[in-house]
Amino acid sequence: MEAAQHSSGSLSWRLSSHPITLLTFLSFRVSSLLVYLFGVIFTDNMVLIFIITILLLAADFYYLKNIAGRRLVGLRWWNEVDPSTGDSRWVFESSDPSMRVINATDSRFFWLAIYAQPVLWVALAILALVRLKFMWLPLVAIALTLTLTNSLAFSRCDKFSQASNIAGSALYSSNIAGNLASNMVGRFFTFGRS
Repeated sequence: MEAAQHSSGSLSWRLSSHPITLLTFLSFRVSSLLVYLFGVIFTDNMVLIFIITILLLAADFYYLKNIAGRRLVGLRWWNEVDPSTGDSRWVFESSDPSMRVINATDSRFFWLAIYAQPVLWVALAILALVRLKFMWLPLVAIALTLTLTNSLAFSRCDKFSQASNIAGSALYSSNIAGNLASNMVGRFFTFGRS
């Protein structure tokens, strides 16, 4: 009855296809911010707050990159380094849209959280500058690096996935490849018969 009241794609974790993955993802996203903001209430030890925040950011980065992205929106990315040249390249992977339907609620939570966190860290960097708390800037810079890397990588992965899906559907659904091949073969055998 309650599920009928919520529309598909609304921000209710109960409509998620993977509620445990979603709640864990959101917990990691929120916990690093909460420790950074409210850690000074519980302890005056800046080093402890710094270490706990970094560990939470690293766990968030890993969980988002390897688990949440794949389960919630069907996207995954990684960076490969060519051992002979030292060049790095990003590799993007997406689930096959014909095999898996992405839950609208999972997708909305995912994209909202992935774009909101870097914005919040930028606001915290500005706040640290305004309050002249320069000792917190390295932590904010690390947080921005990790969150922006995931945001940019998943954005590129999503664009790559959409482009691949459009190209694949254009070729296969309208049978363009088959028509091109049959026309080319047909013209080859009718060449010179006019």
